[in-house]
Amino acid sequence: MKVTAPAVVLAAFKNSGQICVASKRIYVHQSIYKAFLAEMVSFTKGLKVGNPLVADVDIGPIQNSMQYAKVQSFFADCKENGYRIAIDAHPRILNDSTGRKGYFITPTIIDNPPNRSKLVTEEQFGPIIPVQPWSEESEVIARTNDTNMGLGACIWSRDIEMAERIAVQLEVGSVYINSPLRPDWRVYFSGHKESGVGGERGLQGLLSYCNAQAVHIYK
Repeated sequence: MKVTAPAVVLAAFKNSGQICVASKRIYVHQSIYKAFLAEMVSFTKGLKVGNPLVADVDIGPIQNSMQYAKVQSFFADCKENGYRIAIDAHPRILNDSTGRKGYFITPTIIDNPPNRSKLVTEEQFGPIIPVQPWSEESEVIARTNDTNMGLGACIWSRDIEMAERIAVQLEVGSVYINSPLRPDWRVYFSGHKESGVGGERGLQGLLSYCNAQAVHIYK
């Protein structure tokens, strides 16, 4: 747990969550939910926010004002609805060590918001993440698939057989077991649903750059 929790946190907050394959929702089995959430919170509190060019900084700013405003809307919705914030944080514009301003947001974990909440149903593309408990495989698979997006997912478990069983039922282009999402150039990378049409990488991806030709001979 002390190894997995930090990996799960970084899968969500790396580059301030501004990565297409960043984790957008996290589901933790109810038997370890409280303990795992505590480990996530402990690790997240140690992340340093600031100028990403400084060696000891972990989390940089949001890229632009439009996306910053969008991420702010998730904080506002959580506050308005009284959701439990595992780490007390808020968006803010700060000066970094060089005196330049940036759209910095402290990585924030929301403890078990409702399934139909804005944070669970929409893509935030920023450092605020919902964490929810689950109990039955069929339930967590249905909740995972209940989205218009389907780029990728990661599953963490000692039970590889169970992880594989869940993986093939997820409506996503890529599934990573016991690893954050990290596409491999040797393997086809694509999305399902509104996460895109077509793909890249791997042999199938190379073929998309080729012009196919069919020759028909009739006798």
